[in-house]
Amino acid sequence: MRLSGSITALATPFDVDGELDLDAWARFIDLQLDGGTEALVVAGSTGEAAALFDSEFDVLLRMAVERVGGRVPVIAGTGHSATAKTIEQTRRAAALGADAALVVTPAYVRPTQPGLVAHYRAVADDGALPILLYNVPGRTGVDMLPDTVAQLAGHPRIVGIKEASSEPQRMQALLAYRADDFVVLSGDDATACRAMLAGADGVISVASNVVPRAFRRLCELARNGKSDAASGWSSRMADIYAFLGVESNPIPVKALLARQQIGTGLRLPLLPLSAAHHDAAVAVAAAVRELELACDADVAG
Repeated sequence: MRLSGSITALATPFDVDGELDLDAWARFIDLQLDGGTEALVVAGSTGEAAALFDSEFDVLLRMAVERVGGRVPVIAGTGHSATAKTIEQTRRAAALGADAALVVTPAYVRPTQPGLVAHYRAVADDGALPILLYNVPGRTGVDMLPDTVAQLAGHPRIVGIKEASSEPQRMQALLAYRADDFVVLSGDDATACRAMLAGADGVISVASNVVPRAFRRLCELARNGKSDAASGWSSRMADIYAFLGVESNPIPVKALLARQQIGTGLRLPLLPLSAAHHDAAVAVAAAVRELELACDADVAG
């Protein structure tokens, strides 16, 4: 398995009472597959993993695996702040049929760089699933440095990294470790085009929740080295990128998904999108519809 292209970090649909909306979940997965998404992440940070009970994690992942039916890889978010809990959750995901695990750096505890190496090696050595490293220092409070990634990239069960830093120097440093058995994926929508044009294998995206066709097209163009066309598509999505950052993820993207009848609720401590951003949500939702239609026309042309 080599992960690449447009990979969606799925939001988790809740109903107005905050319960899982499994009908919406099924429709959402179908929409992603129809849009050409090349892999799906279940219960990542965009999926409000910290707010899910174990039984809900099980239901969401099992249903995704069954619904996808092997058409694309299903990746489970299994990272916890403790290594033993991460191993347990990764085993759980394997038993439910996941193809790989996305393991974020341990949040809040702020391990040292040697501690990160020991953590990831322990999870990978357990062997339950292939592991994707995930570095997002803005959320976790710890930054996994490129030298640390270099120590992990050769492990046979560590298959790549999702890097959420937007700095081009960081992505360039990580691309030095890219190999047939180790992929480098962007975790930042706004700079994903630049990263792929520089050699990254793809992106784990928030924006592709609402523009799966457009993001798949962007990835195809960028990975084929079509710089002008790819950059053009990325520029057309600039307002979407900006809107998705007006409040903490996944608040803005769920406001857009609600307009597509994909879930309506969040779980505390997250609150719905502030009224100050409602007009922007209306405008961006219209832009989303236009982009998806334009993508169909572009591909057909």
